[in-house]
Amino acid sequence: MLLRLYSLIVLTLDLITLLVRIWLAIILALYRTFKPPALKSVHGEVAIVIGAGRGVGREIAIQLAQLGVHVACVDKNVENCQATVNKAIGVAKCYTCDVTNERQVIDTVMSVNIELGEVTMLLHCCGVPSPRALAENPIKIRSTIDIAILSHFWLLDSVLPGMQKLKKGHIVVLSSVAGLSGGTSRETRLTLSTAQFAVQGFAEALHTELRQSNSNIMISLVHVYPFIIGAEVAKDIRFRIPSYFGTMPANEAAKRILDGVRRNYTEFSVPGHLLYLGHILRILPKKASFMLRDLLDTGVDFA
Repeated sequence: MLLRLYSLIVLTLDLITLLVRIWLAIILALYRTFKPPALKSVHGEVAIVIGAGRGVGREIAIQLAQLGVHVACVDKNVENCQATVNKAIGVAKCYTCDVTNERQVIDTVMSVNIELGEVTMLLHCCGVPSPRALAENPIKIRSTIDIAILSHFWLLDSVLPGMQKLKKGHIVVLSSVAGLSGGTSRETRLTLSTAQFAVQGFAEALHTELRQSNSNIMISLVHVYPFIIGAEVAKDIRFRIPSYFGTMPANEAAKRILDGVRRNYTEFSVPGHLLYLGHILRILPKKASFMLRDLLDTGVDFA
């Protein structure tokens, strides 16, 4: 009887402590919404940017170089990759690599470690399709899964040991918001959304593993609305609620992503409100969730 009473008291105290800590975490999160943490310096870091040949990946590589980071621009297309290096002001080097090929990934990371230094930042930017790609090209199931998921494992196996040796590092994973709420077309739902949900699971599992091992390596999962575009293709897309979704040039999206990374955010979205929308969709009853999705509809009607 006394043992059961003792256990009940301990459980009650644990629950009270947990509730207090949860409320403190919520209050701190609200406070950080209005007063974000200071931007950390990344000067002197060595970063690998996957998908640096175009779009947001290119702008991230260029802006990292401006911040004093030694940037390894990695892309399958050598011409696009070299064009990024030519635009970068600072230390940047082009590396041609198919990230779905494990051997090429290992060789590329080894070359970066030798030529630029031990990798301390990894930014995977090639899993989010552009609106032009979604409009013109059918989604290939195998290549989509390989790029969005398998490539993360090859890269992680190559860079994580070095980060653990240095006792620092930052792994940044870009994911489409399809991983928060799904898509609209059949191909998008079945292929892209599946891949993006898997990317989200990968980032969360990796964060949990590193947290439990008391690692100093940071993980940032960034949900990117795929229709962040430049003005040159804006005319091709019609939004159901333009003022809600809007458009954003790649350089502005890259700046917001790097700001979140430099503030050590574990998870955020670009635009920022979409992360909260995704959370709301998950806690609503399914029928209500479908109603809200039908109204907002990421579904964009291609002209």
